[in-house]
Amino acid sequence: MNYSLYKTDIAKEKDKKVLSTAWMRLVPLLKSEGREMTLALVAIVLNSLAMLVSPFLIGRIVDLYIAQHDFHGVLVYSGILALVGIAGLFTAYTQVKKMGGIGRRVLFNLRNSIFKKLQDLPVAFFNQNKAGDLISRINNDTDKLNQFFSQALVQLMGNIILIIGAGIFLLVLNPRLGFFAMVPAFIALVITSLISPWIKKTNVKSLRTLGGLSGEIQESINNFKVVAAFNRMDYFRKKFSEANDLNYKSSVSAGVANNIFNSLYTFVATLAQIIVLMYGIYLISIGNFTVGLLIGFLLYVNNFYTPLRQLASVWSSLQIALAGLDRISEVLALESNITTIESKERISETAPIIEFKNVSFSYSNEKEVLKHATFSLERGKTYALVGPTGGGKTTTALLMARLYDPTEGQIMLLGKDIKSFSNIDRTKHIGFILQEPFLFTGTVRENILYGNDAYIDTLKEDFDIVLSNMGFTELLKRFSDGLDTQISGSGDSISLGQKQLIAFIRAVLRDPDILILDEATANIDTVTEQLLEIVLQKLPSRTTRVIIAHRLNTIENADEIFFVNNKEIVRAGSKDDAIEMLLHGKRTS
Repeated sequence: MNYSLYKTDIAKEKDKKVLSTAWMRLVPLLKSEGREMTLALVAIVLNSLAMLVSPFLIGRIVDLYIAQHDFHGVLVYSGILALVGIAGLFTAYTQVKKMGGIGRRVLFNLRNSIFKKLQDLPVAFFNQNKAGDLISRINNDTDKLNQFFSQALVQLMGNIILIIGAGIFLLVLNPRLGFFAMVPAFIALVITSLISPWIKKTNVKSLRTLGGLSGEIQESINNFKVVAAFNRMDYFRKKFSEANDLNYKSSVSAGVANNIFNSLYTFVATLAQIIVLMYGIYLISIGNFTVGLLIGFLLYVNNFYTPLRQLASVWSSLQIALAGLDRISEVLALESNITTIESKERISETAPIIEFKNVSFSYSNEKEVLKHATFSLERGKTYALVGPTGGGKTTTALLMARLYDPTEGQIMLLGKDIKSFSNIDRTKHIGFILQEPFLFTGTVRENILYGNDAYIDTLKEDFDIVLSNMGFTELLKRFSDGLDTQISGSGDSISLGQKQLIAFIRAVLRDPDILILDEATANIDTVTEQLLEIVLQKLPSRTTRVIIAHRLNTIENADEIFFVNNKEIVRAGSKDDAIEMLLHGKRTS
């Protein structure tokens, strides 16, 4: 299944959607914020009303009191204006505070949702997408939505109310003059609707190149040792420069696109004021208008077009938010192809621990790695998978652990279809030690107990006894502070061999029915390897071991050897037969 996020483009589907559809996509994010949104909306409405009342009051002061030299009236109305201003200040603070909290909670919930979704996706997803881009989606794209909800949405709703209110006042005060005042706005709105898809497309590209830049940075940091060892800083400088240059160009384009409306709406606002001023003076000259009304009218024109200019920025913020939402939605819309099926089968005590039935597999519809593979593994035995590099040994192990599903055929675990086991049940039966162990920031103790509920409440002294009985005491002496040795997330504070020791102990402690060791001793010295062998011998007799190895001395004690190559898994017979197969890359007669 293709999980590449670079091959999907939700934005193209959404480009032709209108504002109402965009709003419907954003509303679900606010479903738990009903009360806070209501309070914020009330504050926004009251703030807008305060701004709409002021020009009317100013017009009356000019016509009724200043013209009549009634200074008492001027003082009274000035006091009313001051109270309206204070009310506007209070409501503005309330709306900003409420929407700021809403934005932060939306950000918190979105990041939780994305991270939870990533945990549910299969290994194939992470093989097909860069970690840096995923980090960018969790951090940068969600923050764009936070900025919209906490800042731009307040302006959006407030400005819409102001525009509607100012438009009504303009048409009520003088319908013809109000109509001419709003004509430039309609022209600007038509232009806006025409170029909005381009703005959104530009922002999507900018966010994607930012994700690509994050990916290059993450890759460079993770591989810095290799880069330094081969003195190839020039290679990564070149790759970073290319990604940075691409992001720079797309960011500049996005910046131009996001600010193009400011000039447009400034121009139409100026044009509208000129129209109102010229026509208003004409109306005053023929006695159909007053100076106070003209001042109030100009203030309402300002209240009509200033929000429009602000909406230009808000509209750009909306386009950025929708672009971010598209990228977030791409992740949230994905469904894992590793699903659990219903089955009436029961675990069988006599069935093979693992059985492949006519299994075929390929990565993302590429060349097949396995084709019609059929074999079974018995309980309590030790099996070795050998073969040339790229022959399919690790792939076979990944299928056994159900990190992938076969494209054809069936895999049975303890007599049941492996797909019918829940993730929790399956991992109880299967232990897997990977070629490249992954460790978490913390102590050795915390790392070996990761995901193991059996010892979560065990006292330190009792746990030490458990480790001693399992033969881990000598192995733990390889760490400076034993179980309390601190490990960084990258694991640079310990050697690769020590990492594999931790992974080994972690897997064995789970007491699995089948233990898969994928080159688990490749970076461990001979003495430590012998100690590990002693530990393996202490495993319960029911435990099946599957060893993937390039070093043939690690398979000497295997009960059976399988040769994996050319899409096939065949029994190799003896160690000498396996060597012969490796030399010739094919099965022996």
